[in-house]
Amino acid sequence: MVPALFAQSAADACGIDPSSICGLVYDLTGSSGFARLADLASRPVKVLLILLLAWVVNRVVLRWLDRVVETWVTRRTPSQAADSDSDQADSGKILGAAALRRALQMEEQQERAKQRTRTLGGVLRSIASVVVYSVAVMMALGEFDVNLGPLIAGAGIVGVAIGFGAQSLVKDFLSGVFMLLEDQYGVGDVVDVGETAGVVEEVKLRITQIRDINGTLWHIPNGEIARVANLTKDWGRAVIDVEVSYDTDISTAMEVIKGVADGLWREELEQFTITEEPTLAGVQAFGENSVAIRLMVKTEPGEHWGTARELRKRLKYALDEAGIEIPFPQRTIWVRPQPNTVPPTESDLT
Repeated sequence: MVPALFAQSAADACGIDPSSICGLVYDLTGSSGFARLADLASRPVKVLLILLLAWVVNRVVLRWLDRVVETWVTRRTPSQAADSDSDQADSGKILGAAALRRALQMEEQQERAKQRTRTLGGVLRSIASVVVYSVAVMMALGEFDVNLGPLIAGAGIVGVAIGFGAQSLVKDFLSGVFMLLEDQYGVGDVVDVGETAGVVEEVKLRITQIRDINGTLWHIPNGEIARVANLTKDWGRAVIDVEVSYDTDISTAMEVIKGVADGLWREELEQFTITEEPTLAGVQAFGENSVAIRLMVKTEPGEHWGTARELRKRLKYALDEAGIEIPFPQRTIWVRPQPNTVPPTESDLT
């Protein structure tokens, strides 16, 4: 028979809002002591179950994020490969060196995709883990009758204060995430961000490091990059305006210019890779001393600068050989002596 000391109501044993474990044990034993002991023992078990469930949910979320990021950053690779294959098929000039160069470029693109995947995956994994385990900790504290209201309110106030104080950091972080997701540029690309232009040496979530032509390394916060021009993305184009004098036969000059560009295209030099037949746009402008003829050449990424320099050198030789003048500003100066001027004597000079 249960002693009279333990013959109490469930409300006295387990409180006004008794747990299911406490009520069940009290109904079975009629002992408030056993009911309270079972209630205390069940709370660590519930906390363990909550943490175990949080671990499982975290693993599921992390795997889902990995798949989403991998799909996002690699979905453009097949289209790029198809475009490159069609360009080569149209030109009909698939050589061993060109095929090797294309394979190296595809391998570099895949490596960039892997780097973006690792970076974005690490950030999103950290955020997801913090959210999941924060919820689990709050649920665990609730099992021990901890009042979460003041904690949540205090965390909200701290979050608002940090948000106001770190607006630029949050902006830089979000901008860096979208830059990586959209693959706006990567390490090795030549970009123009407005204030400076150069080669990207490192892309982080907060800053981008760019080395300009003078060797200066710029650290630019991602949130301050309002617009960016990637000069080495997928392919390049050399645009050259060749100026000839007004008395030049335009048709002859255009034939010479087109012949020089086609010659460089057919040579298929490794450092000057022209991917399509050069385009002669025609007369571009009438200047004060010359007529400008525009030539456009499509090249491999980053090779349009060198290709343009090589074309200018060959065009100079070809135009000179054809007798076509490359005009330059000329000015005639007339020197007229003043009337009734007496030259200075030796005494005036001394």
